[in-house]
Amino acid sequence: MSHFTRPHQLPQQQAPEIESLPPDGPAEDLPAGPTDATAVPTAGPADGPTAGLPPGDDLTDAPTDAPADEQPHAPADAEAHPPAPDAPDAPSTGWRDRHPVAARAAAWTTTVLAGALVLVTLLLPNDAQRLTAAEFVRIPVEGIAGAALLLLLPPTARRVAAVLGGVALGVLTALDLLDIGFNEVLGRGFNVVFDWVLLGDGASFLQDSIGRAGTIGVEIAAALLVVALLVLPALALVRLSNLMARHAARAAGTTLVLGTAWVLASALGLQIAGAPLASRSTSDLVQARMDGVSATLKDERAFAKEAASDPYHHTPGNRLLTGLRGKDVIFTFIESYGRSAVQDRLMAPGVDAVLAKGTEQLRKAGYASRSGWLTSATYGGSSWLGHSTFLSGLWIDNQQRYRTVTAGDHLTLTGAFKRTGAWRTVGIMPGVTKGWPEATYYGLDHVYDSRELGYKGPKFSWSTMPDQYSLAAFERLEHGRPHDKPLMSEIILTSSHNPWAPLPKPLPWNKVGDGSVYRSIEKAGKNPVDVWQQTDQVRTEYGKSIQYSLKSLISYVEKYGNKNTVLVFLGDHQPVAKVSGDHASRDVPVAIVAHDPDVLKRISDWHWAPGLNPGHQAPVWRMDSFRDRFLTAFGSHPGPGSPR
Repeated sequence: MSHFTRPHQLPQQQAPEIESLPPDGPAEDLPAGPTDATAVPTAGPADGPTAGLPPGDDLTDAPTDAPADEQPHAPADAEAHPPAPDAPDAPSTGWRDRHPVAARAAAWTTTVLAGALVLVTLLLPNDAQRLTAAEFVRIPVEGIAGAALLLLLPPTARRVAAVLGGVALGVLTALDLLDIGFNEVLGRGFNVVFDWVLLGDGASFLQDSIGRAGTIGVEIAAALLVVALLVLPALALVRLSNLMARHAARAAGTTLVLGTAWVLASALGLQIAGAPLASRSTSDLVQARMDGVSATLKDERAFAKEAASDPYHHTPGNRLLTGLRGKDVIFTFIESYGRSAVQDRLMAPGVDAVLAKGTEQLRKAGYASRSGWLTSATYGGSSWLGHSTFLSGLWIDNQQRYRTVTAGDHLTLTGAFKRTGAWRTVGIMPGVTKGWPEATYYGLDHVYDSRELGYKGPKFSWSTMPDQYSLAAFERLEHGRPHDKPLMSEIILTSSHNPWAPLPKPLPWNKVGDGSVYRSIEKAGKNPVDVWQQTDQVRTEYGKSIQYSLKSLISYVEKYGNKNTVLVFLGDHQPVAKVSGDHASRDVPVAIVAHDPDVLKRISDWHWAPGLNPGHQAPVWRMDSFRDRFLTAFGSHPGPGSPR
């Protein structure tokens, strides 16, 4: 109960002036209490000290401008009820009230950052070369349409739409970043249907390059980035939508002005630094992704029919490869061995010198060689796509095609050798670290993976063992042992695999042993992180890695080859853009080396260049055309009922 007597009981001269209460003060300045329906009105002759306030509230804390002698007298029992010593003070105001300038600045800053974030997500290109300031000063039509929609929606629907729109922007931004990464490494954008599996391969490559701890750090950072991309744009759109709702008229006018500006800029074709001022990049990217998914699904069906149609599918073994009977045939892939290795101004001098010297070494040993160019189905990575394209005669440029062909029975080059029954077929696969069911599809009697080659030395970054050791193991396990049949071998050389540091060095063949000798070489090698800090250094080390692989292979043939040796070696793809350069071709060198002159006579109509270096004038074929050309040149004939 109040300690004041009601107004009608006070002497008239003790009534305070009404101005003693602030007329327009904030609600927080008035003491809270229950509302009394019988309270005396705040104007008129009955005005008193509690006028306009609920009965029972104490005015001693209320602000007043009245003179001291006009203040209401304290109740008689005021001294009898002093405030408790531990009674709490009046509720303190928030930090915005204590620091209004800072609060206002923080609010404006947050709003500006929210707007900038939404603008960046709408205008972010999916190509690193377009990451320029001009790209982000354009007018996005999607932003205008989104603002108009948010202004029309009721509050609840508006908040839901803002959250969903923000999440969608975050997902699109993540896909744009994946596009940038894939374009830099593989020369193509990210396919949302079948490229997710490659992220795991990327993590494995990182672990081999920077170690487990560094890889975990990168994975944590990537996970945090994904969460931020899903949350921050949504929060930003919610904040902006609330701001527009509070200032609906001004927001509608701004949206109308921007919409008009976009229409005019689009009609007039206005540009900023070559980029159209009127942007619809997000809509175009969404449409492109939808078209890509549709095209991928159609391609899967079309490719399945193509793979099922093979002119050599029913060819009996006795009509295959009759021109190579009795020969030891070796197909060797050199990792990342591309046109840039033999024609780039920085890398070519060293590689060309190795090829020239190797041609002469092999000539002295009784071998002749011819070389040309093949256009790979892949670039910068995904070596298995290049391998399967070369061996199957089908254009396999994505993971779905690879799965389709390896799940079928389309004849491969290696499978053709097995079908004849005239060769033992083996694979030397140092890059395979676990079970490889594709061995059956490729027609290999036995595959020696990294676990079966007997290597006791250190890894060289991604490469599990040096190329020279892989070749020495091949000689020890297969080629150097007596067989009742000649060998057909598929050998993958991995020392030239990204990141090209540290690198092994050539050794005398009798010093290779079990690989333990490489420990000191690996420790003395360069750190991949240090190498990748400078583009020229990366390219230099890449060139050295190709030189090492070529020297190892040429030296092997020179030492262990014989009159029945036929070697076909090629690159699987070009190195990444940081090495090969922007817009590089997908061409890789290919060469055939043979001791028997009749082998090269059979390919005389190919018009390949003499020696191991194709030069600039050698013909360029698509890689998927090689299988049929090779089978035809060496005595194979399409089977019964073939359209050929």
